[in-house]
Amino acid sequence: MTSPAPLQQQSSRQPLTDALETVLAALRTRLGERLSTARPVREQHGQDASYLPPHPPDAVAFPENADEVAFILSTCHAHRVPVIAFGTGSSCEGHVAALNGGICLDTSRMNAIGPVSPADMTCVVEPGVTRKMLNAHLRDTGLFFPVDPGADASIGGMISTRASGTNAVRYGTMKDHVVSLDVVLADGTRLRTASAARKSSAGYNLTQMFVGAEGTLGVIVSATIRLHPIPEATETALIAFPSSSAAIDCAIAIMGSGLPIARIEYLDDVQIAAVEAYSKLGLTIGDTLILECAGDPQTVARQMTWIIEIAGDFEPLDVKTAQSPEDRARIWQARHDAWWAAIALRPGAKGIPTDSCVPVSRMAEAIALARSDCAELGVTAPICGHVGDGNFHLCVVFDPDNAQEKANVDELLARLSRRAIALGGTITGEHGIGYGKRGYLVEEYGSAGIRAMAAIKRALDPRDILNPGKIIEASDALPFT
Repeated sequence: MTSPAPLQQQSSRQPLTDALETVLAALRTRLGERLSTARPVREQHGQDASYLPPHPPDAVAFPENADEVAFILSTCHAHRVPVIAFGTGSSCEGHVAALNGGICLDTSRMNAIGPVSPADMTCVVEPGVTRKMLNAHLRDTGLFFPVDPGADASIGGMISTRASGTNAVRYGTMKDHVVSLDVVLADGTRLRTASAARKSSAGYNLTQMFVGAEGTLGVIVSATIRLHPIPEATETALIAFPSSSAAIDCAIAIMGSGLPIARIEYLDDVQIAAVEAYSKLGLTIGDTLILECAGDPQTVARQMTWIIEIAGDFEPLDVKTAQSPEDRARIWQARHDAWWAAIALRPGAKGIPTDSCVPVSRMAEAIALARSDCAELGVTAPICGHVGDGNFHLCVVFDPDNAQEKANVDELLARLSRRAIALGGTITGEHGIGYGKRGYLVEEYGSAGIRAMAAIKRALDPRDILNPGKIIEASDALPFT
Protein backbone atom coordinates (compact mmCIF):
# COMPACT_ATOMS: atom_id res chain seq x y z
CA MET A 1 0.00 0.00 0.00
CA THR A 2 1.24 3.47 -0.81
CA SER A 3 0.57 6.50 1.30
CA PRO A 4 -2.42 8.53 0.07
CA ALA A 5 -1.51 11.62 -1.91
CA PRO A 6 -2.13 14.81 0.08
CA LEU A 7 -5.48 16.38 -0.68
CA GLN A 8 -5.36 19.61 -2.63
CA GLN A 9 -5.75 22.90 -0.81
CA GLN A 10 -9.16 24.54 -1.08
CA SER A 11 -8.47 27.52 -3.33
CA SER A 12 -11.84 29.15 -2.77
CA ARG A 13 -14.83 28.71 -0.54
CA GLN A 14 -17.41 26.26 -1.87
CA PRO A 15 -21.13 27.20 -2.05
CA LEU A 16 -22.93 26.50 1.22
CA THR A 17 -25.45 23.69 1.27
CA ASP A 18 -28.96 24.16 2.65
CA ALA A 19 -28.04 21.96 5.61
CA LEU A 20 -24.99 24.06 6.41
CA GLU A 21 -26.98 27.30 6.09
CA THR A 22 -29.52 25.91 8.55
CA VAL A 23 -26.78 24.92 11.01
CA LEU A 24 -25.04 28.29 10.76
CA ALA A 25 -28.31 30.11 11.41
CA ALA A 26 -28.99 27.99 14.52
CA LEU A 27 -25.45 28.40 15.85
CA ARG A 28 -25.44 32.12 15.20
CA THR A 29 -28.63 32.49 17.23
CA ARG A 30 -27.05 30.63 20.17
CA LEU A 31 -23.45 31.89 19.95
CA GLY A 32 -23.75 35.32 18.37
CA GLU A 33 -20.31 36.78 17.61
CA ARG A 34 -18.70 33.57 18.87
CA LEU A 35 -19.43 32.03 15.48
CA SER A 36 -17.07 33.30 12.79
CA THR A 37 -17.09 32.78 9.04
CA ALA A 38 -14.28 35.28 8.42
CA ARG A 39 -11.71 33.88 6.01
CA PRO A 40 -8.61 34.57 8.18
CA VAL A 41 -10.23 32.82 11.15
CA ARG A 42 -11.25 29.84 9.02
CA GLU A 43 -7.80 29.55 7.45
CA GLN A 44 -6.10 29.73 10.86
CA HIS A 45 -8.22 26.79 12.01
CA GLY A 46 -7.68 24.66 8.91
CA GLN A 47 -4.01 23.85 9.40
CA ASP A 48 -1.82 22.48 12.16
CA ALA A 49 1.98 22.29 12.52
CA SER A 50 2.27 19.76 9.68
CA TYR A 51 3.35 20.39 6.10
CA LEU A 52 0.03 18.95 4.82
CA PRO A 53 -2.23 21.22 2.74
CA PRO A 54 -4.68 23.35 4.77
CA HIS A 55 -8.42 22.71 4.60
CA PRO A 56 -10.35 25.52 6.27
CA PRO A 57 -13.76 24.84 7.83
CA ASP A 58 -16.87 26.70 6.75
CA ALA A 59 -17.14 28.37 10.15
CA VAL A 60 -15.47 28.42 13.56
CA ALA A 61 -17.48 28.18 16.78
CA PHE A 62 -16.13 29.26 20.17
CA PRO A 63 -18.20 27.49 22.84
CA GLU A 64 -17.74 28.44 26.49
CA ASN A 65 -19.29 25.44 28.23
CA ALA A 66 -20.35 21.83 27.77
CA ASP A 67 -23.98 22.75 27.10
CA GLU A 68 -22.94 24.81 24.09
CA VAL A 69 -20.78 21.95 22.83
CA ALA A 70 -23.75 19.60 23.14
CA PHE A 71 -25.95 22.08 21.25
CA ILE A 72 -23.41 22.43 18.44
CA LEU A 73 -23.02 18.66 18.08
CA SER A 74 -26.73 17.84 18.22
CA THR A 75 -27.44 20.53 15.62
CA CYS A 76 -24.70 19.35 13.29
CA HIS A 77 -25.69 15.71 13.79
CA ALA A 78 -29.28 16.45 12.81
CA HIS A 79 -28.13 18.01 9.54
CA ARG A 80 -25.08 15.77 8.88
CA VAL A 81 -22.58 18.64 9.05
CA PRO A 82 -18.98 17.74 10.06
CA VAL A 83 -17.47 18.98 13.34
CA ILE A 84 -13.71 19.23 13.94
CA ALA A 85 -12.50 19.89 17.50
CA PHE A 86 -9.57 22.33 17.78
CA GLY A 87 -7.19 22.99 20.68
CA THR A 88 -4.11 25.06 19.85
CA GLY A 89 -3.34 23.73 16.36
CA SER A 90 0.02 22.21 17.35
CA SER A 91 -0.70 18.69 16.05
CA CYS A 92 1.53 17.26 13.33
CA GLU A 93 -0.48 15.02 10.97
CA GLY A 94 -3.30 17.18 9.62
CA HIS A 95 -5.62 16.42 12.55
CA VAL A 96 -7.55 19.71 12.34
CA ALA A 97 -7.93 19.93 8.56
CA ALA A 98 -11.61 20.22 7.63
CA LEU A 99 -11.38 17.73 4.76
CA ASN A 100 -15.14 17.90 4.15
CA GLY A 101 -15.76 21.43 5.40
CA GLY A 102 -18.11 21.92 8.33
CA ILE A 103 -17.77 23.55 11.75
CA CYS A 104 -14.49 23.89 13.65
CA LEU A 105 -15.16 23.74 17.39
CA ASP A 106 -12.46 25.84 19.06
CA THR A 107 -12.22 24.90 22.76
CA SER A 108 -9.81 27.69 23.78
CA ARG A 109 -12.48 29.52 25.83
CA MET A 110 -13.17 26.38 27.86
CA ASN A 111 -10.15 26.88 30.10
CA ALA A 112 -11.34 26.49 33.68
CA ILE A 113 -9.08 24.67 36.15
CA GLY A 114 -10.27 22.94 39.29
CA PRO A 115 -10.92 21.52 41.65
CA VAL A 116 -7.39 20.37 42.52
CA SER A 117 -7.20 17.47 44.99
CA PRO A 118 -3.73 17.28 46.58
CA ALA A 119 -4.74 14.17 48.53
CA ASP A 120 -5.77 12.33 45.35
CA MET A 121 -3.08 14.11 43.27
CA THR A 122 -5.66 14.87 40.60
CA CYS A 123 -7.12 17.95 38.97
CA VAL A 124 -10.20 18.61 36.85
CA VAL A 125 -9.58 20.72 33.74
CA GLU A 126 -11.55 21.88 30.73
CA PRO A 127 -10.12 20.96 27.31
CA GLY A 128 -8.78 24.41 26.42
CA VAL A 129 -6.38 24.55 29.38
CA THR A 130 -2.78 24.39 28.13
CA ARG A 131 -0.04 22.49 29.95
CA LYS A 132 1.88 25.68 30.83
CA MET A 133 -1.31 27.31 32.10
CA LEU A 134 -1.99 24.27 34.27
CA ASN A 135 1.50 24.09 35.77
CA ALA A 136 1.45 27.82 36.53
CA HIS A 137 -1.83 27.27 38.39
CA LEU A 138 -0.38 24.29 40.30
CA ARG A 139 2.88 25.97 41.32
CA ASP A 140 1.90 26.63 44.96
CA THR A 141 0.40 23.16 45.50
CA GLY A 142 3.71 21.28 45.30
CA LEU A 143 2.31 19.27 42.36
CA PHE A 144 2.87 19.42 38.62
CA PHE A 145 1.62 17.90 35.38
CA PRO A 146 4.60 16.19 33.71
CA VAL A 147 3.51 15.41 30.14
CA ASP A 148 5.50 17.78 27.92
CA PRO A 149 5.16 17.36 24.13
CA GLY A 150 7.24 20.49 23.51
CA ALA A 151 4.50 22.79 22.28
CA ASP A 152 2.20 24.51 24.76
CA ALA A 153 -0.61 22.22 23.66
CA SER A 154 -4.10 22.09 25.14
CA ILE A 155 -4.93 19.26 27.52
CA GLY A 156 -7.89 18.26 25.34
CA GLY A 157 -5.63 18.06 22.29
CA MET A 158 -2.97 16.13 24.20
CA ILE A 159 -5.57 13.57 25.28
CA SER A 160 -6.97 13.33 21.77
CA THR A 161 -3.56 12.65 20.19
CA ARG A 162 -2.26 10.50 23.08
CA ALA A 163 0.65 12.92 23.47
CA SER A 164 3.97 12.12 25.08
CA GLY A 165 7.29 13.96 25.40
CA THR A 166 10.56 14.18 27.25
CA ASN A 167 9.22 13.05 30.65
CA ALA A 168 7.61 9.85 29.39
CA VAL A 169 10.44 7.55 30.47
CA ARG A 170 9.70 8.28 34.15
CA TYR A 171 6.14 9.55 34.27
CA GLY A 172 4.50 7.85 31.30
CA THR A 173 2.48 9.32 28.44
CA MET A 174 -0.89 11.03 28.28
CA LYS A 175 -2.75 7.72 28.49
CA ASP A 176 -1.25 7.19 31.96
CA HIS A 177 -2.57 10.52 33.24
CA VAL A 178 -6.25 10.44 32.38
CA VAL A 179 -8.47 9.27 35.25
CA SER A 180 -11.82 10.02 33.63
CA LEU A 181 -13.40 12.14 30.93
CA ASP A 182 -16.61 14.01 30.29
CA VAL A 183 -17.36 13.65 26.59
CA VAL A 184 -20.10 14.88 24.28
CA LEU A 185 -20.97 12.28 21.66
CA ALA A 186 -21.89 12.98 18.04
CA ASP A 187 -25.62 13.43 18.72
CA GLY A 188 -25.09 15.71 21.72
CA THR A 189 -25.35 13.01 24.39
CA ARG A 190 -23.17 13.56 27.49
CA LEU A 191 -20.99 10.67 28.69
CA ARG A 192 -18.88 10.24 31.83
CA THR A 193 -16.28 7.56 31.11
CA ALA A 194 -15.23 6.57 34.66
CA SER A 195 -15.35 7.46 38.34
CA ALA A 196 -12.64 9.37 40.21
CA ALA A 197 -11.31 6.18 41.82
CA ARG A 198 -7.69 5.27 41.10
CA LYS A 199 -8.70 1.91 39.67
CA SER A 200 -11.79 0.09 38.47
CA SER A 201 -12.81 -3.28 37.02
CA ALA A 202 -16.26 -2.06 36.03
CA GLY A 203 -16.95 -2.84 32.40
CA TYR A 204 -15.13 -1.64 29.31
CA ASN A 205 -12.38 0.96 29.65
CA LEU A 206 -14.31 3.82 28.06
CA THR A 207 -11.76 6.42 29.13
CA GLN A 208 -8.92 4.93 27.11
CA MET A 209 -11.19 4.57 24.07
CA PHE A 210 -11.23 8.36 23.75
CA VAL A 211 -7.51 8.82 24.51
CA GLY A 212 -5.90 9.02 21.07
CA ALA A 213 -9.21 9.06 19.18
CA GLU A 214 -8.34 12.47 17.64
CA GLY A 215 -11.88 13.80 18.04
CA THR A 216 -13.39 11.08 15.85
CA LEU A 217 -15.54 9.51 18.61
CA GLY A 218 -16.59 12.48 20.74
CA VAL A 219 -15.57 15.92 21.98
CA ILE A 220 -13.88 16.13 25.40
CA VAL A 221 -15.43 18.82 27.61
CA SER A 222 -13.72 17.97 30.91
CA ALA A 223 -10.92 15.71 32.15
CA THR A 224 -9.75 14.47 35.53
CA ILE A 225 -5.97 14.07 35.23
CA ARG A 226 -3.18 12.74 37.45
CA LEU A 227 -0.55 15.02 39.00
CA HIS A 228 2.85 14.35 40.59
CA PRO A 229 4.92 15.91 43.38
CA ILE A 230 7.49 18.46 42.25
CA PRO A 231 10.96 16.89 42.80
CA GLU A 232 13.08 18.39 45.56
CA ALA A 233 16.23 18.40 43.42
CA THR A 234 17.08 17.91 39.76
CA GLU A 235 20.39 17.43 37.93
CA THR A 236 20.99 17.35 34.19
CA ALA A 237 23.83 15.92 32.12
CA LEU A 238 24.79 16.42 28.48
CA ILE A 239 27.10 13.71 27.15
CA ALA A 240 28.53 13.67 23.59
CA PHE A 241 29.65 10.40 21.93
CA PRO A 242 31.65 9.53 18.82
CA SER A 243 28.76 7.65 17.15
CA SER A 244 25.01 7.08 17.30
CA SER A 245 25.51 3.45 18.30
CA ALA A 246 27.68 4.48 21.27
CA ALA A 247 25.08 7.00 22.44
CA ILE A 248 22.14 4.63 22.12
CA ASP A 249 24.00 1.65 23.60
CA CYS A 250 24.88 3.87 26.55
CA ALA A 251 21.23 4.86 26.94
CA ILE A 252 20.18 1.19 26.90
CA ALA A 253 22.82 0.38 29.53
CA ILE A 254 21.59 3.22 31.76
CA MET A 255 17.98 2.13 31.39
CA GLY A 256 18.97 -1.47 32.11
CA SER A 257 20.79 -0.46 35.29
CA GLY A 258 17.48 0.23 37.01
CA LEU A 259 18.23 3.90 37.67
CA PRO A 260 14.95 5.89 37.79
CA ILE A 261 15.86 8.32 34.99
CA ALA A 262 13.49 11.28 34.71
CA ARG A 263 14.40 12.19 31.11
CA ILE A 264 16.78 10.81 28.51
CA GLU A 265 16.92 12.44 25.08
CA TYR A 266 19.03 11.79 21.98
CA LEU A 267 20.26 14.23 19.32
CA ASP A 268 22.38 13.00 16.43
CA ASP A 269 25.52 14.80 15.30
CA VAL A 270 23.67 16.55 12.45
CA GLN A 271 21.11 17.90 14.91
CA ILE A 272 23.78 19.01 17.39
CA ALA A 273 25.70 20.82 14.64
CA ALA A 274 22.47 22.56 13.60
CA VAL A 275 21.73 23.60 17.19
CA GLU A 276 25.26 24.91 17.70
CA ALA A 277 25.02 26.98 14.51
CA TYR A 278 21.62 28.30 15.58
CA SER A 279 22.02 28.80 19.34
CA LYS A 280 25.79 29.11 19.93
CA LEU A 281 25.75 27.01 23.11
CA GLY A 282 29.36 25.82 22.93
CA LEU A 283 28.38 22.21 22.23
CA THR A 284 30.79 19.44 21.28
CA ILE A 285 29.67 18.06 17.93
CA GLY A 286 28.74 14.42 18.32
CA ASP A 287 25.80 12.12 18.92
CA THR A 288 24.50 13.36 22.23
CA LEU A 289 22.40 12.27 25.21
CA ILE A 290 20.68 14.71 27.56
CA LEU A 291 19.75 13.00 30.82
CA GLU A 292 18.03 14.15 33.97
CA CYS A 293 17.62 12.74 37.47
CA ALA A 294 15.10 14.02 39.99
CA GLY A 295 14.38 13.33 43.67
CA ASP A 296 16.04 14.20 46.97
CA PRO A 297 19.51 15.85 46.67
CA GLN A 298 21.58 12.91 47.95
CA THR A 299 19.85 10.36 45.74
CA VAL A 300 20.11 12.58 42.68
CA ALA A 301 23.85 13.14 43.20
CA ARG A 302 24.44 9.41 43.62
CA GLN A 303 22.42 8.56 40.50
CA MET A 304 24.29 11.12 38.39
CA THR A 305 27.63 9.68 39.54
CA TRP A 306 26.53 6.22 38.40
CA ILE A 307 25.32 7.58 35.05
CA ILE A 308 28.67 9.20 34.34
CA GLU A 309 30.45 5.98 35.32
CA ILE A 310 28.28 3.98 32.89
CA ALA A 311 28.84 6.55 30.14
CA GLY A 312 32.59 6.20 30.61
CA ASP A 313 32.40 2.68 29.15
CA PHE A 314 31.29 4.18 25.81
CA GLU A 315 34.19 6.64 25.38
CA PRO A 316 32.30 9.94 25.55
CA LEU A 317 33.72 13.00 23.82
CA ASP A 318 32.42 15.42 26.43
CA VAL A 319 30.42 15.43 29.67
CA LYS A 320 28.62 18.45 31.13
CA THR A 321 26.44 18.48 34.24
CA ALA A 322 24.20 21.16 35.70
CA GLN A 323 22.20 21.62 38.91
CA SER A 324 21.00 25.22 38.94
CA PRO A 325 17.81 26.04 37.00
CA GLU A 326 19.76 28.44 34.78
CA ASP A 327 22.48 25.94 33.86
CA ARG A 328 19.97 23.16 33.34
CA ALA A 329 17.88 25.40 31.08
CA ARG A 330 20.97 26.09 28.98
CA ILE A 331 21.53 22.37 28.43
CA TRP A 332 17.87 21.75 27.64
CA GLN A 333 17.92 24.62 25.18
CA ALA A 334 19.80 22.28 22.85
CA ARG A 335 16.73 20.02 22.78
CA HIS A 336 14.13 22.76 22.77
CA ASP A 337 15.79 24.58 19.84
CA ALA A 338 16.11 21.40 17.75
CA TRP A 339 13.18 22.12 15.43
CA TRP A 340 14.06 25.75 14.74
CA ALA A 341 17.71 24.86 14.31
CA ALA A 342 16.82 22.20 11.73
CA ILE A 343 14.65 24.63 9.75
CA ALA A 344 17.46 27.18 9.83
CA LEU A 345 19.70 24.76 7.91
CA ARG A 346 17.79 25.75 4.78
CA PRO A 347 16.21 29.21 5.03
CA GLY A 348 12.88 29.31 3.25
CA ALA A 349 12.42 25.54 3.31
CA LYS A 350 9.53 23.64 4.89
CA GLY A 351 9.83 21.16 7.74
CA ILE A 352 8.17 17.85 8.57
CA PRO A 353 8.25 16.83 12.25
CA THR A 354 7.67 13.12 11.69
CA ASP A 355 8.00 10.37 14.29
CA SER A 356 8.14 6.58 14.67
CA CYS A 357 8.69 4.29 17.62
CA VAL A 358 10.45 0.93 17.91
CA PRO A 359 11.44 -1.36 20.79
CA VAL A 360 14.41 0.23 22.56
CA SER A 361 16.53 -2.79 21.60
CA ARG A 362 16.00 -1.96 17.90
CA MET A 363 16.48 1.80 18.14
CA ALA A 364 20.16 1.89 17.14
CA GLU A 365 19.33 -0.17 14.07
CA ALA A 366 16.34 1.99 13.16
CA ILE A 367 18.32 5.22 13.46
CA ALA A 368 21.29 3.86 11.52
CA LEU A 369 19.00 2.80 8.67
CA ALA A 370 17.18 6.14 8.74
CA ARG A 371 20.50 7.97 8.43
CA SER A 372 21.45 5.69 5.54
CA ASP A 373 18.13 6.48 3.84
CA CYS A 374 18.72 10.21 4.20
CA ALA A 375 22.17 9.88 2.64
CA GLU A 376 20.88 7.74 -0.24
CA LEU A 377 17.93 10.02 -0.98
CA GLY A 378 19.79 13.28 -0.43
CA VAL A 379 17.38 14.44 2.26
CA THR A 380 18.36 16.78 5.10
CA ALA A 381 16.83 15.37 8.28
CA PRO A 382 18.46 15.84 11.70
CA ILE A 383 17.35 13.23 14.24
CA CYS A 384 16.31 13.65 17.85
CA GLY A 385 14.12 11.61 20.12
CA HIS A 386 13.09 10.04 23.38
CA VAL A 387 15.66 7.28 23.44
CA GLY A 388 14.33 5.94 26.74
CA ASP A 389 11.17 4.65 25.09
CA GLY A 390 12.31 4.07 21.51
CA ASN A 391 10.55 7.10 20.00
CA PHE A 392 12.54 9.27 17.59
CA HIS A 393 11.87 12.17 15.23
CA LEU A 394 13.32 13.16 11.88
CA CYS A 395 13.14 16.91 11.37
CA VAL A 396 12.87 16.67 7.60
CA VAL A 397 13.77 19.91 5.80
CA PHE A 398 12.88 20.22 2.11
CA ASP A 399 11.63 22.39 -0.75
CA PRO A 400 8.04 21.29 -1.49
CA ASP A 401 8.18 23.05 -4.88
CA ASN A 402 11.00 20.76 -6.02
CA ALA A 403 9.23 17.70 -7.44
CA GLN A 404 12.21 15.34 -7.14
CA GLU A 405 12.99 16.47 -3.62
CA LYS A 406 9.37 16.02 -2.59
CA ALA A 407 9.33 12.53 -4.12
CA ASN A 408 12.47 11.64 -2.16
CA VAL A 409 10.90 12.90 1.06
CA ASP A 410 7.75 10.87 0.41
CA GLU A 411 9.93 7.79 -0.10
CA LEU A 412 11.81 8.50 3.13
CA LEU A 413 8.59 8.82 5.11
CA ALA A 414 7.28 5.58 3.62
CA ARG A 415 10.47 3.74 4.56
CA LEU A 416 10.35 5.10 8.12
CA SER A 417 6.78 3.90 8.67
CA ARG A 418 7.24 0.48 7.13
CA ARG A 419 10.57 -0.12 8.85
CA ALA A 420 9.08 0.76 12.24
CA ILE A 421 6.42 -1.90 11.69
CA ALA A 422 9.00 -4.43 10.48
CA LEU A 423 11.11 -3.86 13.60
CA GLY A 424 8.14 -4.56 15.85
CA GLY A 425 7.27 -0.91 16.42
CA THR A 426 4.63 1.60 15.41
CA ILE A 427 4.31 4.26 12.73
CA THR A 428 3.81 6.93 15.40
CA GLY A 429 4.76 7.05 19.06
CA GLU A 430 3.13 10.36 19.95
CA HIS A 431 2.06 12.45 16.93
CA GLY A 432 -0.96 10.37 15.97
CA ILE A 433 -2.47 9.47 12.60
CA GLY A 434 -4.62 12.39 11.39
CA TYR A 435 -4.83 11.93 7.66
CA GLY A 436 -1.07 12.16 7.13
CA LYS A 437 -0.37 8.56 8.22
CA ARG A 438 -3.70 6.86 7.80
CA GLY A 439 -2.48 5.03 4.67
CA TYR A 440 -0.09 2.98 6.82
CA LEU A 441 -2.44 2.17 9.68
CA VAL A 442 -3.82 -0.97 8.02
CA GLU A 443 -0.24 -2.22 7.56
CA GLU A 444 0.32 -1.92 11.30
CA TYR A 445 -3.02 -3.30 12.53
CA GLY A 446 -4.17 -5.49 9.65
CA SER A 447 -7.67 -5.55 8.20
CA ALA A 448 -9.17 -7.04 11.37
CA GLY A 449 -7.83 -4.16 13.46
CA ILE A 450 -9.16 -1.56 11.03
CA ARG A 451 -12.58 -3.24 10.97
CA ALA A 452 -12.68 -3.17 14.78
CA MET A 453 -11.85 0.56 14.82
CA ALA A 454 -14.43 1.20 12.09
CA ALA A 455 -17.09 -0.65 14.07
CA ILE A 456 -16.43 1.54 17.13
CA LYS A 457 -16.52 4.66 14.96
CA ARG A 458 -19.85 3.65 13.40
CA ALA A 459 -21.38 2.82 16.79
CA LEU A 460 -20.52 6.19 18.35
CA ASP A 461 -20.69 8.38 15.24
CA PRO A 462 -23.19 6.71 12.88
CA ARG A 463 -23.36 9.71 10.56
CA ASP A 464 -19.57 10.21 10.35
CA ILE A 465 -19.66 13.86 11.38
CA LEU A 466 -16.80 13.83 13.92
CA ASN A 467 -13.51 14.78 12.25
CA PRO A 468 -14.25 12.64 9.18
CA GLY A 469 -11.31 11.29 7.19
CA LYS A 470 -8.99 11.01 10.20
CA ILE A 471 -7.45 7.76 11.50
CA ILE A 472 -9.59 5.56 9.24
CA GLU A 473 -10.90 6.29 5.76
CA ALA A 474 -14.58 6.10 4.88
CA SER A 475 -13.79 3.11 2.63
CA ASP A 476 -12.46 1.23 5.69
CA ALA A 477 -15.62 1.72 7.68
CA LEU A 478 -18.90 -0.13 7.79
CA PRO A 479 -21.73 1.75 6.03
CA PHE A 480 -22.77 4.91 7.84
CA THR A 481 -26.44 5.68 8.35
